[in-house]
This record gives sequence, structure tokens and C-alpha cells, in this order.
Amino acid sequence: MSDRLDELERRIDELRAGVRTAMRGRDTVTARALRAELRGVERAWDSLVSGVPEPGPDGHGGTTGRGTGSARGAESRLVTVREQVHQALTLLGAPAQPRLIVAVGEAFFGGTLRGNQLTSLRRDEERSFRASPYGRPYYLCAALTDRLSPARGLLAVSAWPPARRMVGPLSPRVDFLTCAIAVARRLNDDPRAARLLTRMARNIPGGSQGDLGPPDPGRVIEAAAAELAVHAERDTRDRDTLAKRATSQLGDAARLFGAATLSTVARDTTTEGGR
Repeated sequence: MSDRLDELERRIDELRAGVRTAMRGRDTVTARALRAELRGVERAWDSLVSGVPEPGPDGHGGTTGRGTGSARGAESRLVTVREQVHQALTLLGAPAQPRLIVAVGEAFFGGTLRGNQLTSLRRDEERSFRASPYGRPYYLCAALTDRLSPARGLLAVSAWPPARRMVGPLSPRVDFLTCAIAVARRLNDDPRAARLLTRMARNIPGGSQGDLGPPDPGRVIEAAAAELAVHAERDTRDRDTLAKRATSQLGDAARLFGAATLSTVARDTTTEGGR
């Protein structure tokens, strides 16, 4: 419970800071949205501390309070889709596809996410950023390819270092191994977490024990780290190069959400150079 409380308290601090920033910029629309999200997170914090489920639509408790699954399910209903995606990506520590984000949300946060809810999320985040740049503590943005365009289906967090949001030739494998290690380290007693780790372990040499039951988390971490060591140096170099290109060639919005085409990058560079 303490880890979840820490997450909620950090999010409360972020939201309060975001509200202050929005109010200073007289962005009442963003401030109103952040305040609504803040109230939901504060209710989740109160519910977790007190052990009392939030009232349902009829004024009675939304859950029976029996079992951690029920408690987490009630808590997740108080958290927006945006925050649930942020929770999952923060746990993984690397860009991820919606399918993995949904699985992590279910296994570790009692999430209620569905894949189709993530379809337009990045576009909504981009519209919000363009309307009020940096009005939020973070944005759910795109990972960028070597063309500095958005990687199809990959979501990332704007607060991450730019290099972590880049996708070089080895990055898909490096990110998969990074995510597998993160899942193994957070493994809990939820069967969905065990099933997720089992699926991931089957794609890591030495990570699976065949059909002998759920994989040992320590074994998965060791096998993934061994392969990661082979790729990490080259991948880090590739990502750093891409991050430098993005910083020098793209404007603020494109650095987070990607350039549409290479011609867009060239046009942006020419325009900036003529200023």
C-alpha cells in the first residue's frame, strides 16, 4: 500500500503545481481539468488510507471491500484513463504499445483500461499541448523514429529524458527487455501479473522454465539483463544521436509528438534558421 500512497501523493503534488501554472497563465480550461483530476486522485488517496470504498452512484459503497482486487478496482475507477496510462508507463520505464500498457494496468493497478481508449489519447494530448504549451506536469507523447516521426502505436512520457523516447534499430528489443525486468521486479500475487511475466519470459533466452509453471522473477531479470548488456551501448549511442537531432531540428511540439515527414523537419529547420 505504501508504494501506491507514494504514487498518489506525487501525483497530487504534480497536479497542484499544474493548477498553479495554469492559473498564472490564465488558462482556465486546463486549470479546471486539472482540478477535476486532482479531486479524483485525492479521493483515491483518502479511500486507500481509510480503507473505506468511495460511494457509488446510489450513495453506498462502490465495493464490498473484500480482497485487494476489489479495493484496487474501486480505486482505479477514481483514476482517469490518462493517469492509468501514466502509471503503467512509469512502471515500465520505456515506450510501450497499448496492449502492454493495458496488461500492466490490469496486473499492477487493478486498471480498467481498454485498448480502444488509448487510440486517440496521443492526439488529445497533442491538442492540449498546442493549446497551452507545458500547461501540464507531463504529457503522454510519442516515441520518435530515426525519421523523427512518431513511432506507430508507441506511447511515452514527456518528462522522460529525450533519448529514452527515441527508437533506434535496437530500441524495440532493448525496451522489451527493460519492460520485462520492470514487470519481474514488481511481480505480485495477482495471477494476471504472473501470466504477463510468463508471456514475456518466453521471448527471452534463458528466461523461461518451459511448461514447469510461472517463471522465477530473478531468473527473468538475470536473463534479460544479460542480453541487455549486449545491446545497451550501441542503443544508447543511437538514441543519443537521434535526441540531438530532434533537439536541433524540431520545435517544442514536434519534439514531443513527432514531425509528420522528413520534409516537415527540413521546412522547420529552414524557417527557424531564417528567424
